[in-house]
Order: sequence, then C-alpha cells, then structure tokens
Amino acid sequence: MTSVQTIKENNHYDAVLVGAGIMSGTLALLLAEVLPDIKILIIEKLNSPGSESTGAFNNAGTGHAANCELNYTPIDEKGNIIIDKALSINRSFENSMSLWASLYAAGKIDIKKFLKFIPHISFVSGKENISFLKKRYQAMANNPEFKDMEFTSSFGQISSWASLITKDRNPLNEIAATRVERGTDINFEALTKEYLSFVSKNKNVELRYKTELKDLKKIDQKQWELELSLNGRKISVRTAFVFLGAGGKTINYLQKSKIPEANNYGGFPVSGKWLICEEKSLTEKHNAKVYGKADIGSPPMSVPHLDTRWIDGKRLLLFGPFAGFTTKFLKEGSYFDLFNSIKKNNIVSMLDVGFKNNDLINYLISQSLKNHNSRVDNLKNMMPSADPSNWYLKNAGQRVQIIKKTNKGGSLKFGTEIVTSSDGSLSALLGASPGASTAVSIMVKVLTRSCLFLNDKINLQKKINDLIYQSHLTYESDKDFLINIKKINNSILGFHREF
Repeated sequence: MTSVQTIKENNHYDAVLVGAGIMSGTLALLLAEVLPDIKILIIEKLNSPGSESTGAFNNAGTGHAANCELNYTPIDEKGNIIIDKALSINRSFENSMSLWASLYAAGKIDIKKFLKFIPHISFVSGKENISFLKKRYQAMANNPEFKDMEFTSSFGQISSWASLITKDRNPLNEIAATRVERGTDINFEALTKEYLSFVSKNKNVELRYKTELKDLKKIDQKQWELELSLNGRKISVRTAFVFLGAGGKTINYLQKSKIPEANNYGGFPVSGKWLICEEKSLTEKHNAKVYGKADIGSPPMSVPHLDTRWIDGKRLLLFGPFAGFTTKFLKEGSYFDLFNSIKKNNIVSMLDVGFKNNDLINYLISQSLKNHNSRVDNLKNMMPSADPSNWYLKNAGQRVQIIKKTNKGGSLKFGTEIVTSSDGSLSALLGASPGASTAVSIMVKVLTRSCLFLNDKINLQKKINDLIYQSHLTYESDKDFLINIKKINNSILGFHREF
C-alpha cells in the first residue's frame, strides 16, 4: 500500500469510512465485494484497527444472538414475554455467521482467529426469576431460532453445565438456567483485522492510520469535503459518500456534518470495567458464557455475566461489566467530548434525560465507588467460591448511549441506530449493544440506503444475497430457510451438532 504522505490534496474517493473498527471493516468488505471498482478510503486516528470499542477487552466478546441476554426479552404490562427483539437479533447474528461461512469457504478469512463455539447460559435464582425464565423458555423454544434451547431447575444439571456457578452454593437454593449449546465467543478485534487484511488487497482500497477527521462539509449536491490531519499535516479529500463509524466519537462528527437529521441526537457516555481471572484451575473448569438478571432499577448495560474468553492466545474468565462515568466518548478521547456535543438543538433533550434518569446517575456513581472486594461480592452472587486474589480489574471500552429528541423532551436509548442523510450521501452509526454481533445486517442497511446503491438496486441486492448466503437459497417457508441456513453455517464453521 502507498504511504500516508502520498494522499493528495483534494483527492477524490467514492467512499470515505471514518474509523477502522468492526463497523467500517464490515462495510468496507461489503463495498469491496459488491462494488469492487469504487475507490475507498478508510481512516483511523490510532495506529492499528479495532483498538477502541472493537478491542478484545473493550467489549463482552459475546456473539449476541439473544440466546442468554434476558434484557432482550422484556415483560409487557400484561405479564407476557415479548420476544420480537430476540428473534430479530438472532436472525441478524445468523447473517453475520452466514457471511463468515461464505468468506471462509472462499479462503478469504480465517475463522480460527476470531470464532469459538461455546454454550450460552441464562442463570437466575429465586421463585419470581425462575418463573420469568421458564416463561421466557416456553415463549422462545417453539421458534426455529431457539429450537435447541434447554431449560432446567435441577441443581445437578446446572452444575454439569457450569460447575463454578454451583460450587459452594447451598443445594437447597432455588435456581434455574437455560442453555443454548450453539453459542459463540467472538474476538471482534481479530475479525476486523481479518476483514481489513483481505480488503486491503484490493488496489482501490486505501487504509490510513494516524489519520483524524477534523471537519466535513457538503460542497455541492454530489460531494463532501473532509479535512483530515495526518501526523499533524492537514489535507482535504472529497467523496460522494461518508460513513461515520468512530464509536462514541461519531456523535461529534455527525454534528459537524450539519445534516438536519443530526439535530435529533445527543450522547451519554458510560465507561466499563472487567474483573479478569487467568488462574488455569478456574479457566479450564468454566466453558460457557453465563448471563444473569440485572438488579431492579439498574440499566440494561448492567446485566452481570461470567464469560469464558480467548484473547491473545489465552483462555480467560471475565466478569462484569462494572459501569462508571467519564465525559470522554472514547478511551483515547478527550474529556471535552461530552461538552462539545451539547448544542442548542439537543440541550433540552439532554437535560430532560438527565432529570428522568436519576436512578442511572446514582447507579453509575455507586459503581464508580466500588472497591475490589465489593466487586468480588457481586461476582459471588454468580460464583460463590470466588477468591479476590484470583481476580484483577481492567478497563473496558467507552460506550455512548443515544439520547434522542422526542415530542416530550428526550429519550435514552440502549440499542444501535443508523442515521442517514436524506440524499444517502452520509450515514452514521450511534449506540452500543448488540452492534458488533449484528454488524452485517446493520451495514447492509447502510449500504442499501447509500447514494452508492441508487443506480442498480436489484443487481446489487442480488450480489449482497449471493455474498452472504453463497447462493440464492429459496424454500417454501421462512422457517425452512432459516433452518437450512443454520445447517450450512454449522457445516462450514465447524459446529458439529444436528440442528
């Protein structure tokens, strides 16, 4: 690849992607495969890809398929379990699996570098929570997305699934769990590197590190001008399409774009921490991702989970997340990020969200004040035998939750959201979980809404379908389609159990 110094003033690109994390990596791959002749520039402020929100220690590494995340199946006012979001997330994750299978079968990526199959378990205690979990299981297990889900309230069965959960726990305690054996642990940082390593072989794709977006403006109906800083040297480039995928910093860039759609948004930053264990006698005994239930009044992001992880060749246990507050939007960001995001068109909604979410503020303060032993006490609710000496604390990534303007002031959102200009020339991704796991579905939406997709929608959509599913699979029912896709993915990706 050519060096950074050869980027010319006012050089033109068909697409510029800001940030080299999982979102831009996924979009770059889709663009390079579907539109191989267009000229793409990917810029990253840091000196390597996937180092911020995508970093292996900066997220849970869970392939979010709604197998075990109880916050994806809320209860309505009548006491019914609502599984619509869970079904949608599961199918979106299957799209990611399908793309990986397609690329792996073609020799374009190595799944061994980022993918591990591992059971996903939901674990609860107490009559009320057990009743909820059983109703959730009954609502989900009849659907092909969750056909292999198991439920048990047997102490012995739970012990066989995850012995660290039951060790030193009173066997008379009422507990229950569900398990989906076909769960995953994903190293999204390694996956991003696989994507970018492959697309960088395309002579039309340029990938530049230590390159920061300073400003952007629409100069006519078909062009954006971006002011970049490369090792302190300022240059400008022009492009027909801009994707802002810079993690929490995206909100600041979106506001700089001055598109009307940006006026509806603000951001609320939340930091995170993990307890980590490297003790082999423990890491080798636990082979699952075990998700609990968030405490009453705590936000969805606070769902406790004890995870087996593989990072940098090591098998680890992670527990958390423990939340905190900072005004930074990125770990490598500025303490002025939050203040710089406050504008006259969003200050009312941001203040409204602050007034409405005192419980969240108090929760973040209480989390920030925890010491090591109090964090281990939280861990003991899930792993009673936990010894503080086996665990240490490590910072996770920064997340910026969406604050969206409403007719009644503002609303705090905990998912992800695509913001696209009316002409399709700019898209931005805001929010957090389950973003990385559903990146393929999200980036297909970005691509199909973009101005790059306008001239040949039918042909390009066919190319996307062929890329993700390897062929035009058609079946008599949507259910049959999903079952057959899962069988194909299992065969290629190496999950050896009949679906």
